[in-house]
Amino acid sequence: MDNLFFVFSKLSWAVLSPSNFLILVFILGTLLVLFKSYKLAKWILIPNALLAGLVLAYPVGDGLIEPLESRFEQPQHLPQQIDGIIILGGGEDLKRSLSWQVAELGLGGDRYIAAKKLADIYPNAPVIFSGGSGSIQLQNTGSEGELARQLFADMGLDLSRLVIESESRNTYENFRNIQPLLKHEGVYLLVTSAFHMPRSVGIAQKQNINVIAYPVDYRSNSAELRQIDFDFFDHLKALEPGWREWIGLTVYYWTGKTSDWLPKQQQD
Repeated sequence: MDNLFFVFSKLSWAVLSPSNFLILVFILGTLLVLFKSYKLAKWILIPNALLAGLVLAYPVGDGLIEPLESRFEQPQHLPQQIDGIIILGGGEDLKRSLSWQVAELGLGGDRYIAAKKLADIYPNAPVIFSGGSGSIQLQNTGSEGELARQLFADMGLDLSRLVIESESRNTYENFRNIQPLLKHEGVYLLVTSAFHMPRSVGIAQKQNINVIAYPVDYRSNSAELRQIDFDFFDHLKALEPGWREWIGLTVYYWTGKTSDWLPKQQQD
């Protein structure tokens, strides 16, 4: 069942991705024109062109992702003692790392920086990395864990503190796979991207893993900095993950993988 869920989620995202959807609709409209279905093509192409123009001109994705990123804040006061630091994979750029045989960070590279910062604050806490490949094509490479090991080694982390789980393919499997490695009723700092934190915390709560959110890797701009700038690629950096997370939150809640549709930090 987990394999079916993984494959279905990846195939669905190929269509539901905003950028893919816009292109697929343009292709459909073009085919309709070629087959002289001009009226139907007009009803498809004109709204799609307006939507594409809006995404090009203005960071509409900021409004979509901001509620996710603001759901959790970094703790104003860190606890005196923790049982470990959990960092979820996704900060590394697997394809380019494999292509060039160099440990490359992606947009989520802040996860590693934050984990190393916390590791320095808590010198006796284990650093638990959980992350395998989220790509259907790049399964069983074993490279994700080695990338994490290399990146942390380059940052000066004592590798005897590093615990690596590299079999998981999605966030649910992250927590399912590391749960046997954690202390019962232990307290763990959780490091992942801010937009990804609600779903991550919800899964942890569902599996009775006590985590304190430490979000990083923010993608949205504040309201006063949002302006018309015609930067399609930059706008997608918020639109794509924001839309994916709202879908993920909904599907994970429907399938009983999270504690709530929009989880929040539990109060002691």
